[in-house]
Amino acid sequence: MDITALVNAVSARQGDDAFTARLSTHEWYLLAGAMQRRELQPGELLLRRGDTDTQAYLVEHGRLQVFVTGGLPRSHRIATLREGALIGEPGLFGATPRMAHVEAVTPAAVWALPAQNLHALAEAEPRLVLEVLRAAGAVMAWRMRTSLERGLPVT
Repeated sequence: MDITALVNAVSARQGDDAFTARLSTHEWYLLAGAMQRRELQPGELLLRRGDTDTQAYLVEHGRLQVFVTGGLPRSHRIATLREGALIGEPGLFGATPRMAHVEAVTPAAVWALPAQNLHALAEAEPRLVLEVLRAAGAVMAWRMRTSLERGLPVT
């Protein structure tokens, strides 16, 4: 399974919400064995607010928007995510309801990481899994802090 494009996208991503897992090339390939690649078309929902699943996604290419509906006359866009972004990271920590919708704006490819696959990998590769969870937790904490500062609900 060729994950070169994904690794390059993650490595090139800059910003406070960058997924900064310090993984070797070998560890990326081990992680890829726990992931599934998925293609999205513009307008296709990746995540639906309120759904409970235990997957996170890394964006290989494309652009996705994060938005909520209800309460306002129109949809409210929270963020636009591009190559290298981590999406749905709370799903790695538990089956909690999704807080927003995520929709492809352009053709996109994402790599799904089910929590159960990550947990299965933990016995053989605990350092790898710890590093992935550390990096996902850092992204989640930054996004929560940013949402609170912007006055957005974190429910």
